[in-house]
Amino acid sequence: MNSSPSLYSEDLAPVPAEKRTWSTWNYAALWISMSLCIPTYMLASSLIGGGMNWWQAILTIFFGNTIVLVPMILNGRAGAKYGIPFPVFARASFGVRGANIPALLRAIVACGWFGIQTWIGGFAIYQAVRLWIPGLSTLPRIFPAAWGLETGPAICFLLFWLLNMWVVWLGVDSIRKLLVFKAFFLPLAALALLFWAITSVHGGLGPILTQPSHLKGPSFWSFFIPALTGMVGFWATLSLNIPDFTRYAVSQRAHGVGQAIGLPPSMTLFSFIGVVVTSATVLLYGQPIWDPVVLAGKFENRTVISLAMIAVAISTLATNIAANIVSPANDFANLSPARINFRMGGLITGILGILIFPWKLIADPGGYIFTWLVGYSSLLGPVGGILITDYYFIRKQQLSLSDLYTLQGAYTYTGGINWRAVISLLLGILPNIPGFLTTIHLISPDALPAWIISLYSYAWFVGFFVSGICYRLSFNYKKQVNYVSIDY
Repeated sequence: MNSSPSLYSEDLAPVPAEKRTWSTWNYAALWISMSLCIPTYMLASSLIGGGMNWWQAILTIFFGNTIVLVPMILNGRAGAKYGIPFPVFARASFGVRGANIPALLRAIVACGWFGIQTWIGGFAIYQAVRLWIPGLSTLPRIFPAAWGLETGPAICFLLFWLLNMWVVWLGVDSIRKLLVFKAFFLPLAALALLFWAITSVHGGLGPILTQPSHLKGPSFWSFFIPALTGMVGFWATLSLNIPDFTRYAVSQRAHGVGQAIGLPPSMTLFSFIGVVVTSATVLLYGQPIWDPVVLAGKFENRTVISLAMIAVAISTLATNIAANIVSPANDFANLSPARINFRMGGLITGILGILIFPWKLIADPGGYIFTWLVGYSSLLGPVGGILITDYYFIRKQQLSLSDLYTLQGAYTYTGGINWRAVISLLLGILPNIPGFLTTIHLISPDALPAWIISLYSYAWFVGFFVSGICYRLSFNYKKQVNYVSIDY
């Protein structure tokens, strides 16, 4: 296969058939492992914090993950058929150079998740240390009040951030043992929290599951729709770069069935624990405590709290490096390999992760769902619409492998960029901008018609279908676009 050095590497090369060994249960295990994380717990409990009762929250999560499973499997088929990762797959629709656009959008979202995970780990350390050094919680404020950042948590956050950067500097091989620790610790910790909730509330599960919904009629729908969009947005990144995993599948059935078994059920079951525990905090403390780290800080035994918080920090470190550093660091390095190596890419990821103010995003359910999850889904939904439309409706699932790795081939377009895809991407993002600006209070809700602003509640869906339809219409219907599949 003749390839251009700037487009080809061993990591990006198609996986030969003999090395595609992932079975159905490998994919099921992958999703079970990725679903068992603190943000999943917070995702569920944030719905309780927003006013839903337990079954409304569980159904919202189940429906959201079932919906996102569809583009997940559709995008995954290209990876399984050709053995190619996401950046290479994106070259077919965006061009061999233009593929950097969706790759960077995905990378920026990963930076945001890095910031959120780092804040969770840093705050866990703060909860442990302040029990032994009480003065840490009464340090004078040194940051502007608008930042909403107390000095003690900020110090622990920055220390944990430095620990993440140190691991990046050393390399990611050492993180494997931490991932094994996480796989054992988080399920046990989740079950322990569930046991605590059931035994702490008089009457057990009964009173917990009979907590009423605080959302009725229009107020329910105004919360449910963006919440459902947020549930889809939670895995919107993986719905794009799922070819990075399916390229190792032994068959199309293996990854399709494995993901169906692993994603919706595991997200729903782990979320149920978050729902039950958060509902219990309403009965015990008079208010929903949707952050498990904050909840653990209310326990009385200092040693138990300290050990739990240290374990949370270690498992968060493992997840953060594996899920939120490796991919964006490589994406940034790919922009200019001569100037940006993996370490520099990791540093860029870390800095951007701080600049999004993650402590403000997860300070309340509104910021977590409406600003973060719905906001970035408005960027990734359009990319998904273009990828699926191009692969299934334009190319009829036929790609030329050799042309994906050359600057002078079918996917060169204009200077390596397919402007049809870029313009369609912008058109898909455009309808959601007014609602986003209203959500972050940059414009008044009265400045534009209500129906325009309300589109933001459907951000992922609006972007997906607008971009997909615009991209399809941009092609001449009379012109057949066919490419011959070339086996590697």
